[in-house]
Amino acid sequence: MTKKTTLFIVLSGIFLTNAILAELIGVKIFSLENMLGFAPAQIRLLGDLKLDFNLTAGVIIWPVVFITTDIINEYFGKQGVKRISYLTAIFIAYIFIIIWFVTDLPPAQFWLELNSTAPGGNSFDINFAFSKIFRQGSGIIIGSITAFLIGQLLDVYVFHFLRGFTGSKKLWLRAQGSTLVSQLIDSFVVLFIAFYLLGNWNFSQVISVGIINYLYKVTVAIILTPLLYLAHYIIDNYLGNELSEKMIEEASK
Repeated sequence: MTKKTTLFIVLSGIFLTNAILAELIGVKIFSLENMLGFAPAQIRLLGDLKLDFNLTAGVIIWPVVFITTDIINEYFGKQGVKRISYLTAIFIAYIFIIIWFVTDLPPAQFWLELNSTAPGGNSFDINFAFSKIFRQGSGIIIGSITAFLIGQLLDVYVFHFLRGFTGSKKLWLRAQGSTLVSQLIDSFVVLFIAFYLLGNWNFSQVISVGIINYLYKVTVAIILTPLLYLAHYIIDNYLGNELSEKMIEEASK
C-alpha cells in the first residue's frame, strides 16, 4: 500500500467517524452558559428574538471535520473531498434507514422491566425514550445530509477559489475562508429542516440556535488553526518533501 493511499484511508476514517458521530449526538441541545456556570445571556436581536448560547452537541466535534476537509482538499483536491463527502452522505442515509427500522421492532418484555425505573424511583419507558431520541435524530440526519452536501461542495470550491490567489501559501486563509462560507449555510439549513420542517421548533428558535452554532464553529475553527499546520507538518514528514509537493501541486489543478 502506498503512502498516498494510506494517508487517504486515515483521513477518510477520521472524517467519517466524526461526521457520523456528530449526526448521532446532534439530537441533544446543551446550554453553554449552564456548563460554565453563567446565567442565560438573553441577548436581544431582531425584535423579540433572544439569543442564548444553546448549541447542538454535534458542534463539539464538528471542527475536526473542518480540519480534515481542509487537509484532504490540500493533498487530494476537489475529487478527494467530493468522494469522501458523497460516501459519508450514503453512510448517514444508511444509518437513518436502520434507525427507522429498529425503532419499530417490538421490545422484549424483560428489557422493558429491567429499565422501567429512572433514578429517583420515577417510572420510565425505555422503548419510548429509545424511539423518541433516535426518531428525533432521523430529522437531524435528513437535514444534515442536505446541509452537509451543500456545505462540503461550497467548501471545496471556495477553498480552491482562494487558492487561485494564495498559491501554496496562506493555508489559514483558504481554510478559514471556506469554513466561513460553507458553515453559514450548513448551520441554518440543518436546523431549519431537522427542527422546523420535521420538528416542533419555531422559526425564532432556529435562527437563535443557528447563529450561536455558526459563531461557535467559526470561533473554534480559528482557534484550531495551529492544528491545521501541525497536521500539515506531520503529513509532510510522513510523505517526504518530494511526494508532498507533488500531491499538493496535483490537488491544486
